[in-house]
Amino acid sequence: MKGYLYILESQKNGSYYIGCSKNVDKRLKQHNSGQVKATRYKRPYKLVFKQEFDSIDIAHKAELKIKSWKRKDFIEKIISDGYLKIMGQ
Repeated sequence: MKGYLYILESQKNGSYYIGCSKNVDKRLKQHNSGQVKATRYKRPYKLVFKQEFDSIDIAHKAELKIKSWKRKDFIEKIISDGYLKIMGQ
């Protein structure tokens, strides 16, 4: 089953949240309704990046890789490029 990597931007403070899901629209609604503890206090969010992968496992690996960088400039480069290059993709 396909999986998606997504990046949300907080409209409250401009911070980013990186996640993966099989249904990004549903997940964004969960973030904005306060159902996700990690993002509850920085709502509302807007979707600024979405990329489809062959599986949710690959999308999750991409999420963990980006989170390991811990650099806002890398995240902003991914958003501006509109694509994340992953080996084997």
